[in-house]
Amino acid sequence: MGTEVVPPSIEDPKTGVSSKDVVIIPETGVSARLYIPKLIQNKKLPLLVYFHGGGFCIDTAFSPTYHNYLNDVVSQANVVAVSVDYRRAPEHYVPIAFDDSWAALNWVLSHSKGGGSESWLSDYADFDQVFLGGDSAGATIAHNMAIRAGTNPEQIHGVKIFGVALVHPYFCSSGEPILEDKCYIGSKEGPAKLWFCVCPSTTGRNDPLINPTTETNLARLGCDRVLVFVAEKDVLKDMGWVYFETLKNCGWGGVVEIIDSPGENHVFHLTNPTCENAVNLMKRFVSFLNINQIQSIC
Repeated sequence: MGTEVVPPSIEDPKTGVSSKDVVIIPETGVSARLYIPKLIQNKKLPLLVYFHGGGFCIDTAFSPTYHNYLNDVVSQANVVAVSVDYRRAPEHYVPIAFDDSWAALNWVLSHSKGGGSESWLSDYADFDQVFLGGDSAGATIAHNMAIRAGTNPEQIHGVKIFGVALVHPYFCSSGEPILEDKCYIGSKEGPAKLWFCVCPSTTGRNDPLINPTTETNLARLGCDRVLVFVAEKDVLKDMGWVYFETLKNCGWGGVVEIIDSPGENHVFHLTNPTCENAVNLMKRFVSFLNINQIQSIC
């Protein structure tokens, strides 16, 4: 699964969005796909750094699913986007995905002072409006990037991350180690069992990489706003709600919201992007990315 790739495009026929690929770290092959909307109109735009899902082992930033999704997000929200392609298990076990993503984020934010080699970022991105986003495992990465940003602000070039959007985050609940049974990814125990496969060095389901409720630095989350999406039939839904409640009550000074999609399953918005709930999810995500413009108008 997830091995198909599509090339970037100049003015996608459906959205008018242009995209191109860049190599961030030649030594490791860490790369990204950059997106800019058709109409920029002499102003800098919010910047979204996006991390794809796939259980740390499936899909890439160049998969048709994510290429089409980022085209739609960039077009509707009128933002600049960077879709990070981190290395995946089993060839590269976690935490390499987190380290690659942190290196990519550092590279992106190095353009904030006019430095860096990528003109699309230097010329078009507003580094006062930086957002992180991701779905499933990518949401887990986005959360962890915000934790690193809050605990290591000196490493992100003085940039403050404004918001983080987590779509159906892949978080595990606490419990005993998984036994060798017939668990599958769609079961309650499936996500935890997969975690042990992609991260053999883990300390277990209480590892803060996958269970943020055990994160001692949660109150130092390095952003002002968090938006969490959950889906009613998703086996990961409960931990999404637990994360929301824990973050709301841990002493963190930001604003956290949660959106529940009734009758839907995990990442339904990617598999059925035209259904009503997917359209509503997109609208809410777009308004989150445009929140500064909405507030300034109000």
